[in-house]
Amino acid sequence: MTEASNRDKGTATVPDSKEQMVKGSAWMTAGSIFSRILGAIYIIPWGIWFGSYFFQGNALYGKGYNIYSFFLIAAIAGIPSAIAKQVAHYNTMNEYGVGFRLYKHGFVLAALTGIICAGLLFFGAPLFDGGDPRVIPVLHSLAWAVLIIPIMSLSRGFFQGYQQMAPSAISQFVEQLARVVYMLASAYIIMRVLHGSWITAVSQSTFAACIGAIAGTLTLLWYYLRHKSTFDSLRAGSNNQIVVPAKQLYQEILQQALPFIVLGAGITIFQLIDQYTFFNFMRSTGITSEWQLNDLFAMFSVNANKLIMITVSLSSALAITVVPLLSEAYTRHDKKDISQQLTNSVLLFEFVMIPSALGMAAIAHPLNILFYGTSHKELAAAVLAFSSFVSIMLGLFSVMSAIMQGVSQNKRAVRYFAVGTIVKLLLQWPCIHYLGVFGPLVATTVGFLVVNYLIIRWLNGEFGVDFEGIAKKTNGILSFSLIMCAVAFLMVKVSSWVFKHFAVVDTKVISLFVVTIAVVVAGYLYVYLVLHTRLADTVLGDRTQRLRQLLRIK
Repeated sequence: MTEASNRDKGTATVPDSKEQMVKGSAWMTAGSIFSRILGAIYIIPWGIWFGSYFFQGNALYGKGYNIYSFFLIAAIAGIPSAIAKQVAHYNTMNEYGVGFRLYKHGFVLAALTGIICAGLLFFGAPLFDGGDPRVIPVLHSLAWAVLIIPIMSLSRGFFQGYQQMAPSAISQFVEQLARVVYMLASAYIIMRVLHGSWITAVSQSTFAACIGAIAGTLTLLWYYLRHKSTFDSLRAGSNNQIVVPAKQLYQEILQQALPFIVLGAGITIFQLIDQYTFFNFMRSTGITSEWQLNDLFAMFSVNANKLIMITVSLSSALAITVVPLLSEAYTRHDKKDISQQLTNSVLLFEFVMIPSALGMAAIAHPLNILFYGTSHKELAAAVLAFSSFVSIMLGLFSVMSAIMQGVSQNKRAVRYFAVGTIVKLLLQWPCIHYLGVFGPLVATTVGFLVVNYLIIRWLNGEFGVDFEGIAKKTNGILSFSLIMCAVAFLMVKVSSWVFKHFAVVDTKVISLFVVTIAVVVAGYLYVYLVLHTRLADTVLGDRTQRLRQLLRIK
């Protein structure tokens, strides 16, 4: 906001995009990570209270949430990201008044799409249950969140257009906190106090999304009221030389928003393909037990997915940050700045994603026991480890699709995603038939690999990607990540041997101890290596010096 307020009328100072990206990513990453961690930690007490129905409840939760996620993305319709991009575009020209009008018209659209999609989800629930009637009450409970979240997300997009990532991050955390508190309270009361139905408990756990949305929206409202005078002064200082009719504003929002639906729902679309094909395709392998199929589905689509999305959220946070920044550079026709931001984006993605994914794979066994217990522990740990590697492709897609949106190549990105989806569909049956529970993960990896390749190839042809510079730093990031991974894996193996030697079986307490030690030691090792070699400086800039002093690393 400071930079924006210091702009002269009619001229926009070009901000240090790398500094902005790192700062914005830090806020979005913090909000996203804390939210994801909260969203994963709740599963420990939640699972204990569900008892023998844990995997079944988690599978039902996942089935409902996958469908809800798609409807939610359709309801949001990409409007928040479109608003962030267009607000940044007009702010660059010192036309803050237009940005406020965009928000007002976007508000009407968000409310309308929320009502339509919530209605479709509620009344159309029997059409989407995939043959499992237990999904219907879960979808009914989730429809209420679809009413509120589009408006909340729109408001986040408005703040992001001003490069204000803190309100989004804080509201995201508050939303998740309120959601988790309600989930745990309702699950405990229904399952342990009232000894009620586990299906009712799952339905209340999903209704928590509505409670969280209300809390998140109120947080954003509080932030706006607190900074209202600053926003008013920016609007008062606008050039006011551009008059955009309401019809054109709606067209701009929709043109930018519609492709965001497909790209924003990319990962969810692949998950829905899994949900509607896995059960039938697995039956062809001879597994017909519904209970067993639900357990396998929970393993890869819900349990592992919940944990890997913590690391994917790192790249999603970066993706959200990069759209308005690229939009500003694209508005200035500054190809050099766009190329530099591409390099920064890829390096920042690799810097956090590669060690996170490899680290999670290394500690998959105790991590899985900590969250999901000892049921199918060997297979579940292998699925989680494999999913950790898959998460790199998912995260890269989040960043690449956001970059394409930032440079107004939405339709092209949708076409590339369509190609990747076709590849996923073609591979789905043979992969599941021959690889079982790992099949959907392999098909997803190849599908997103194709999409990412097509996008990177086009970006290189249009703006030039500094592959040589990226490769040099990537080698360092990968080397340090592999060292960290090896240390974490070794610590897990040694700990396992020690506890078995003393006849101590796998428990959640032991697993928590092993995970904590491995994460602290291996994590510190990675941080030490990137700071000591100054690799972090080339990715994060000068701010690493303070961290180096804090950790007393020369």
